[in-house]
Amino acid sequence: MPRQLIKAMENAIAKVKQWPDKRVQLFHHNDSDGLTSGAILTRTFERAGFAVERFCMEKPYPAALEKVFEQENRLVVFTDFAGRIAPFISDLNQSRNLVLVLDHHKASPATDPMVHNLDPELFGLKGDRDITASVTCYLFARTFDPANTDLASIAAIGAVGDGFFVDGCLANQNREVALETVRQGFFEIRPHDTGESYIYLSPDGPVPCEEMGAYLDTLGAAGYYKKGPDMGIRVCLEGFSPESDRMLDELKSLQDRIFEKEVKRLKAGGLKTTGRIQWFNVKERFSPMGVKMIGAFCEIYKDTEIFDPGKFIAGFQVIPNEIPGFGPVELNQVKISMRVSHEMQEEIRAKRAPGLDTFLPEATGRLGGFSDACHSLTAATTVAVGMEERLIDEMEKILTGVS
Repeated sequence: MPRQLIKAMENAIAKVKQWPDKRVQLFHHNDSDGLTSGAILTRTFERAGFAVERFCMEKPYPAALEKVFEQENRLVVFTDFAGRIAPFISDLNQSRNLVLVLDHHKASPATDPMVHNLDPELFGLKGDRDITASVTCYLFARTFDPANTDLASIAAIGAVGDGFFVDGCLANQNREVALETVRQGFFEIRPHDTGESYIYLSPDGPVPCEEMGAYLDTLGAAGYYKKGPDMGIRVCLEGFSPESDRMLDELKSLQDRIFEKEVKRLKAGGLKTTGRIQWFNVKERFSPMGVKMIGAFCEIYKDTEIFDPGKFIAGFQVIPNEIPGFGPVELNQVKISMRVSHEMQEEIRAKRAPGLDTFLPEATGRLGGFSDACHSLTAATTVAVGMEERLIDEMEKILTGVS
């Protein structure tokens, strides 16, 4: 464990404990990693006597952040996003609030001393290999108070749910937390021919962590506009319930119907291709599901006959001008989510093909778009509605070396 990361956490925690206002605004992502991160931080701050006001965001959109930082003298925490945009947050904050960032995506250092960017990418770790946001939050929670070691199982579930493995196994800090959960009696690791399976030993019996991750992903993404993230946090902290199971069944049925229609459309000629990229635009057809679902669709079907395994996959979805619980925000943006086939994953890991984080953020920046959460194998950014084809063209220019 990089000692400098823990020292930075200790410094931030000292500031938090000295902060006079015992309220915290917590902004977290809506996938399994973001929900487990939100659950860990909710429990950590509540145990420390803070009142937690929680907001689930699909991305930390600039228009929303501008509203957040109209405030002063608040404690604001971001998790599972915002690592890359710490300089932008610093410019907005101007030392008026105490801000913590607990992310694991590509990161930039903060420029405001009141903004503590605790993204492990700044401390020599890789967010798409070594450590998830949930494990980052767990390290923060354990550093805050050693009594929070009982949150290890939530972090391990988030690590498995985020899906970054090395030779089929969790690696480095992610694996350390999984082994800690085994020692606590809440986890079982089962080796198999292609890696390992991770089983959560819940009060109701063994549950494969991949299934639990999918459960949380569906609540948070398909149910984003239907209070699914709140239910996901409850599942993390209290376990499954008949109510959560009913919500899951309803959302899965909705997701299946919408996805099946889109598959038919793509097979009927709805997929466009360029030299290196294959792409499609669902516009508003995935409504009322959240825009995380464009990435989920690409992830589910990336290794099927729909897509060419040798090309990058890109899907677009229009973002509604609303953040649940936060209120209306004029966004007028479209999200692009990118994935690669298993074949291309191996090429990227071997450095024989460029990672998504090497060209999507650059192309997005050329069009004045917004980049935050990009890994080498999964990536997403936003641009103004109507800029979709131009973004594809800019990526092609970068990939082919055309200025």
